[in-house]
Amino acid sequence: MASNFHSIPVIDLGLAKSPSTRPELLKQLHHAITCVGFLYLSNHDVSQNIISDLRGALPALFALDEATKEEVALHNSPHFLGYSQVGSETTGGVEDKREQFEFATELPNNWREGLPLYERLNGPNQWPANNAALRAIVTRYIYELTQLSERFLMLVAEALSLPAETLFPFLSEQHRLKLVHYPASDPSTPIDQGVGPHKDSSGWWTFLLQASPPEVKGLQALNKTGDWIDVPVIEDTFVVNIGQAFEVVTHGVCKATTHRVLSGPHERYSVPFFQGVRGSLTKDEALDTLREHFAATKDSSTEAAEGASIDSAFLCGRYDTWGESQLRTKIRSHRDVGRKFYADVFEKYIHDS
Repeated sequence: MASNFHSIPVIDLGLAKSPSTRPELLKQLHHAITCVGFLYLSNHDVSQNIISDLRGALPALFALDEATKEEVALHNSPHFLGYSQVGSETTGGVEDKREQFEFATELPNNWREGLPLYERLNGPNQWPANNAALRAIVTRYIYELTQLSERFLMLVAEALSLPAETLFPFLSEQHRLKLVHYPASDPSTPIDQGVGPHKDSSGWWTFLLQASPPEVKGLQALNKTGDWIDVPVIEDTFVVNIGQAFEVVTHGVCKATTHRVLSGPHERYSVPFFQGVRGSLTKDEALDTLREHFAATKDSSTEAAEGASIDSAFLCGRYDTWGESQLRTKIRSHRDVGRKFYADVFEKYIHDS
């Protein structure tokens, strides 16, 4: 197992289509998911028209007036879906300089008293008024990324010498999508925290569309020796990285890699799609299901101190299910939503660390 990385590998999914090139793809994929935790996907078969439509909708969406944004603000939704303004979240105690709209696989609000509280996270989206085109674009994009993420997951299983659908029972029926805008930094402070160092804790895998031109930088991944490696825009690719739940299930063989976004002199748009994890997944199930398969794999790699200090809220937290761990994380990140919709558990989740 390699001890470090200095660039992010590009995985050509077109190689999976031929028996003669598939073994090379699986070899490259195995290296990427066990030694780096980040990769680019090219030849992914998601229509460029779908991607272009979404990218083209972003400037007008974020240019909406504040009153229109407020109508679909996150604090209106018990499902934590909607608009968040710049500075509404922090990472590592520092304010993140980004605004975002969060959408998800459209589901009805079926939660009622007696069901696990985390099931209330599932529910319908909030859509800006008089914008049917945006709803169609986002809905189609979520569908296409759901299909891509499932195709990719079967290749990951094969690369790890597992049956193709081994990883599917861990998935949720709802996946989440963020449309993110990083405003340009003030000229007096040209480098700012778009989002601070973190590991993705809200999904199985993340599929990121970097929706700005190649000259707009910002995304960086932390390598094993503590160097920040740029993840620049490569046209017609998605950036894919491992979430913490996948690290738990693979017993650290596939590690979630710490990453961050620096804001700079240019505004930046990005669209992360988070492949959802089933809320009822317990720690014992996550650790035991594939324990024997990964027991023989020795992980000799180390992690930079800054990354190693980021705990898994699921594995290290007090709560036994992925769903409750996620609900706690969201309430702590968006306390106005927690106070409004989850008053019975708000104090417990805020003060349990």
